[in-house]
Amino acid sequence: MTPGSIADLQKALLAKKTSVLSIVKHYLEQIASTSDLNIYVRVFEKEAIEKASALDDKIQNGEPVGKLAGLVLSVKDVICIEGQEVSAASKMLEGFQSLFTATALQRLLDEDAIVIGMVNCDEFAMGSANENSVFGPVKNPLDPERIPGGSSGGSAAAVAADTCLISLGSDTGGSVRQPASFCGVSGFKPSYGRISRYGLIAYASSFDQIGVIGNSPDDIYKVLQIMEGEDEMDATSTAFMNYTPSKEKIIGWIPEIMNHPGLDPDIKNESDLVMEKLKDEGYELKSFDFPLLDYIIPTYYIMTAGESSSNLSRYDGVRYGHQTKENVNLENFYRKSRAEGFGSEVKRRIMMGTFVLSAGFYDQYFGKAQKVRRMIKEAMENIFMECDYIICPVSPVRPWKIGEKIEDPVSVYLSDIYTVIANLAGVPAISIPLKSMSSPYASIQLLGPKGSDHYLLTQASELLKKF
Repeated sequence: MTPGSIADLQKALLAKKTSVLSIVKHYLEQIASTSDLNIYVRVFEKEAIEKASALDDKIQNGEPVGKLAGLVLSVKDVICIEGQEVSAASKMLEGFQSLFTATALQRLLDEDAIVIGMVNCDEFAMGSANENSVFGPVKNPLDPERIPGGSSGGSAAAVAADTCLISLGSDTGGSVRQPASFCGVSGFKPSYGRISRYGLIAYASSFDQIGVIGNSPDDIYKVLQIMEGEDEMDATSTAFMNYTPSKEKIIGWIPEIMNHPGLDPDIKNESDLVMEKLKDEGYELKSFDFPLLDYIIPTYYIMTAGESSSNLSRYDGVRYGHQTKENVNLENFYRKSRAEGFGSEVKRRIMMGTFVLSAGFYDQYFGKAQKVRRMIKEAMENIFMECDYIICPVSPVRPWKIGEKIEDPVSVYLSDIYTVIANLAGVPAISIPLKSMSSPYASIQLLGPKGSDHYLLTQASELLKKF
């Protein structure tokens, strides 16, 4: 077996109790034995073994190695790796090979991390179930009849199935935290701008962030410290100041969320138990009104649909993407190429986005959504003036069975109600599993002020020890 954390891994390697090659081989065996879960779309067996052997030679010879030597990770199929195919789980990008590596991933590779493969996801990261993929749905390792969550369902399943120690995903509206919750692992979305988006295939640019899924907040913290920071290739990236908590042991909670009629009774009960335990531990639980809750989902889907329709307009079969083989005129060439290349969910969001950005409806929809987003951001900032972080459920529902909601996209959209708040406000958030609860899907979410990523991860680590 492999060490359970990056810290354990480093100790075992330096003590020469294990080798990088044996760790890589373990994960390759796990990938093979769990192939029925449909997690991986590409496995880099040769490259991983070669890198592992080279690192073992360095360790044996006493040569210096990177801070992440021996860490084996997987990457969501929307993050570019030089020389490797990246398809965003779409026919539109079938056969496309990247000419460069995403900055965030390159920083990990520079510290001797090893990428073992690319994992499945919803097409162009659009979905909450990992069923919208040209490669077919991913199955939840905890129950193969159920979804793993989405859009980073492959990343969460990869960690839960012990095929890697860390997986990089992307989080536009909860796409790292929700699948992590459904698969019983930890998933972290950073403050907007903390991690470079260069090399991440865009869905909605003002929402997207590369996120991290792992077995613990401590492992995620180690990876974040290496990935984060300003990048000249991404104008939205920034170097954050260290965050200093001012309201120690004051945790915020929102009654509109905890008492929402759509919240599963068992999830509410678990959340209440968490809050009671925190009170017993000496924390102060302070409630805050949030009357904008019902506007969150409409605002999120109007804005992300608008941004996605703009971002995906480049995939027209001429500049990028799938080209139809039919002999048609130019206008029909565009139509056929996009109709054949995109799946149904992507088409749905492109059409919705085109509508809300159209001249006659822009002010009525997209313009108003921008104003509501600003109000949500300001409301969150006011709450964080009186507490250091907010606690709430990750999702109002448990993972449903594969195929159960294919014909009901609206109910799937509503399952994101507790996660999209962080993306609308640009703040960090983490999902952590509650191992002490009876349900394997039990989890809780922490949201902190913008820039409080390091503090939030340390608090998540402390809470995880209590549950």
